Amino acid sequence: MLNLPVYVGLDYHTHTIQVFVMDQQRKILTNQSVGNDPAAVFRVVAPFGPNVHAAIEASTGVADFAERLIARYRWQVFLAHPGYVSRMKQTPDKSDWTDAKLLADLTRAGYIPRVWLAPKYIRELRELVRYRHGLVEQRTQAKLRLRANLRHHRINCPHSPWTIPWKKWLSDKKNISSSTLQFLLQEHFDTIEYFDKKIATATERMTTHVADDAVVKKLLQQPGIGIITAITLRAMIGHFNRFRTSKQLAHFCAVCPRNDSTGGKTTTGGLIKAGDEILRQVLIEAAHRLRRYDPHWQEMSKRLQEKGKKTCVIIAAIANRWIRKLFHEMQEPTQKRETTPTSDVRFLRHGQESTLTNIPADAKTKGLETSEGTVHNVLP
Repeated sequence: MLNLPVYVGLDYHTHTIQVFVMDQQRKILTNQSVGNDPAAVFRVVAPFGPNVHAAIEASTGVADFAERLIARYRWQVFLAHPGYVSRMKQTPDKSDWTDAKLLADLTRAGYIPRVWLAPKYIRELRELVRYRHGLVEQRTQAKLRLRANLRHHRINCPHSPWTIPWKKWLSDKKNISSSTLQFLLQEHFDTIEYFDKKIATATERMTTHVADDAVVKKLLQQPGIGIITAITLRAMIGHFNRFRTSKQLAHFCAVCPRNDSTGGKTTTGGLIKAGDEILRQVLIEAAHRLRRYDPHWQEMSKRLQEKGKKTCVIIAAIANRWIRKLFHEMQEPTQKRETTPTSDVRFLRHGQESTLTNIPADAKTKGLETSEGTVHNVLP
């Protein structure tokens, strides 16, 4: 009896967690709120047996909580995509009770839209990347405010912006008559200098964090790829071999045109809206560099220009082709893959995953047993 699986839905909050447990026949075993503590959740579920399949929506703090449940109690814990789960609800009403029940029921049916539980090393690297990106955005805002002040006072400097002569010209009080503008310019320059130091410190910390990372070292061997781009790719993508195809990776990076087909007609729209903005930004910047300096991509750009394609379309196409090419090059065994307590995870579509390795090509049906385990289809 205790070996039968039970399905647990966890509605995560800062101080409490709603725990919903059901069996294979959808019988409600318990549904109660406990403190935000893995031991408290375990005490609620433990009476129903050790064969636990739990799901929890991906949000801030959930990854660490899920890892503790997996490491301590050997549960199968899946992170669910909150956007897809929200669209699966059949009622406009919302409560912790119904949210936890939905997660448990989707787990029982094998329809949880799973997201990757990144190892702690990757999660910490993502925090560093996002922190540095935030500093860069704040510095950019300071620069924009400075240029706006100059336009407001109709100041036209004869030198190129952000060069040493430009800064010296603006610092000369002979060129700036307004004392208020002099004060504002100095404040903006001080702010920019402050963020320059913070960005340098963050970059140094990121570099130290990946000092022994073989994946970053291999990425740096790619033409046109610098340390920031390499670290960002490593942080946001994690393992390249968790994707089955290069197209899936391009979808994840949001540099692939979305499919818009109906009535037997197949067309493509603009770029996919979903995806990490920082990841897409560095890929677009890399595509600009490749277009300028790499002969192979220069030829592709010229070919598309002759067909009348716009520059933005060409850049997106280069980013798409480049990340697909990178996928195959990164499949070589250059690094030891970080192991997590969860089963192996590979993406089916953006934000959705399969949980097994070495899945045969003919294993397409829901619940098909293979020598490697069980294959589960995920809702599109």
